[in-house]
Amino acid sequence: MALTLDHLQQREEHWAIVDLVGKGGHIRTVPVPNWVRSELGDWFNAAAIDRGRLFRRVNKVGRTWGDGMTVKAVWHIVKESAKSVGMAKLAPHDLRPCARLCDASGGELEQIQFLLGHVSVQTTERFLGCKQRIRSAVNDRIGIEPNS
Repeated sequence: MALTLDHLQQREEHWAIVDLVGKGGHIRTVPVPNWVRSELGDWFNAAAIDRGRLFRRVNKVGRTWGDGMTVKAVWHIVKESAKSVGMAKLAPHDLRPCARLCDASGGELEQIQFLLGHVSVQTTERFLGCKQRIRSAVNDRIGIEPNS
């Protein structure tokens, strides 16, 4: 994978992976929660990584070697980890719960769209299973109702 230490930067007082080239060649920035950055810091220290690619191979005695990993190798590790927690068959889109968790915690649709790198908000809505609610419409109680 071509994700390097240089991609991990602070923006607006928050860690992010910047200038990430994603699907369709789109360049985006992905916020990184502080706990993830802390775990990455532990990995960098243990693996003595101070530059170059973030993901490295680890030999049988626990030492890193080489200068990176292929996308296929990372996917293999993810699939093996999924098996160990009872998810025998895993596909990339099975990792969608991130979007739903963000939505359930009050995340704005537009921000979830940015996080997932979707060009179209309709794609994000499909990920979330969004449906318009007429009975409890969002514009029913917006604070401009006349006093009764």
